[in-house]
Amino acid sequence: METNPQDGGLLERPVEQRKAPPRDGRPQSIKASRDSQEGGLYAERVKVYPKAVSGPFRTLKWAILVLCLAVYYTVPWVRWDRGPGAPNQAILIDLAAPRAYFFGIEIWPQEVYYITGLLVLGAVGLFLVTSLAGRVWCGYTCPQTVWTDLFMAVERWIEGDRGARIRLDNQPLNREKLLRKTAKHAAWLAISLATGGAWVLYFDDAPTALKALLTGHATMREYFFVGLFTTTTYVLAGWAREQVCTYMCPWPRFQSSMLDVHSLVVTYEAWRGERRGPHKAGTSWEGRGDCIDCGQCIAVCPTGIDIRDGQQLECIGCGLCIDSCNEIMTKVGRPPNLIRFDTLANQETKAGGQANRYRLLRPRVVIYTLVLAIVAGVMLTALETRATMGISVLRDRAPLYVTLSDGSLRNGYTIKVINKRRGESAFQLGVVGQPGATLVVQDVGEAHGSDGVTLPVHGDAVATFRVFVSLPRQSMTRDGGAQGSIPLVFSLTEQGPAPARPTFYEGVFMGPGAKP
Repeated sequence: METNPQDGGLLERPVEQRKAPPRDGRPQSIKASRDSQEGGLYAERVKVYPKAVSGPFRTLKWAILVLCLAVYYTVPWVRWDRGPGAPNQAILIDLAAPRAYFFGIEIWPQEVYYITGLLVLGAVGLFLVTSLAGRVWCGYTCPQTVWTDLFMAVERWIEGDRGARIRLDNQPLNREKLLRKTAKHAAWLAISLATGGAWVLYFDDAPTALKALLTGHATMREYFFVGLFTTTTYVLAGWAREQVCTYMCPWPRFQSSMLDVHSLVVTYEAWRGERRGPHKAGTSWEGRGDCIDCGQCIAVCPTGIDIRDGQQLECIGCGLCIDSCNEIMTKVGRPPNLIRFDTLANQETKAGGQANRYRLLRPRVVIYTLVLAIVAGVMLTALETRATMGISVLRDRAPLYVTLSDGSLRNGYTIKVINKRRGESAFQLGVVGQPGATLVVQDVGEAHGSDGVTLPVHGDAVATFRVFVSLPRQSMTRDGGAQGSIPLVFSLTEQGPAPARPTFYEGVFMGPGAKP
């Protein structure tokens, strides 16, 4: 007996049964095929020919595939009324504006931290789901899985199921093979082109962008990205397939840090299936396991592994092997779910003849849930309380200051006022804490002391103003000594019927002795 380290050391099975060479006519896993190759530093890729299967998990995968593709291709066409002069596409990343629109939410470039928050939510959510149910994201909703499933469905429709595809690939080039291969790759390219074209529609008004693409009036940048996503979809979903999940994706490498023995994963009940071997109808099941070693779990696996070897990084948790095995168990008259979603801890208790045990609430699950709730709460609070205006100040660096005829000092500033409302607003710009200050806004007006200058700003726009602030020379002295610079605080208040809370920006006022 030997302990399998990949299933947490919980299950034991005979070495000679686990590593026995496959029988003639039965599917062979990728690992077994690679082990049988001799010579060379790198093993040649063993092409996987997944077999069609039916069952609850396959039906669920089809339903999620249709839903994901429907969302991807239709979302750019959903409209959302934001008022006159505003884009009416519900979800739009407008790089020219630049803005990001998500229904009633509008994200400005200064608010890129919301994107960071979404990424954190996505990552922690993925950690939580993995700790509960393994790689279900990979098996059902990952874009690589969705498009690969679609490509394989087209391949089966044109070339046939597993056996037919193997025979077609092994036969010499003839008219039938050429026609089938051409039709398959043409269909793949059409799907890839639709994928790349749909991606561009998220960054421009969908009807306008599609018309420009079809009539040849789109920009070279748009055609470049359509070509880029067409190529990557065709290569990754059509040719690379399981190689992306095994070698290119980083998730399998650190998923083990999210899993524990209480996580639901696709497992083979070795305590029930061993000793495996062929079974003839009418013979006794005494002294042997339920597994008849038919290899159908390998034949349907999209990554070509043998789940009976324990937990492996190539397993994406799709559950198709469960559907296939249950079909065989029904035919031979044995109980279903020899392969099932279960926890390794539960498999250990079953092997010992004890009752099932499940632990949903575990420290990592609680921690991930709390982090998810905190991040979501912070983001919602920030969205509800975010300001509808903003100010940025850039002081002139040359000259540092100007001495006026009355001896006072003047600094120049470029001030940008952001109005996030749809309609035009008026803002009062003033200087706080300097009673003797004079503020002049070029082409707008002048204010003295605590008074402010009213600045009109169009809706959903950024207005730029040239501002000059003058202070008496004595303002630059403190405690009997001269200073090269002093703080200068600008205030910006939105005018309206209701009192508004001002926004402050702390700048610097330069005088004699200041260093650039």
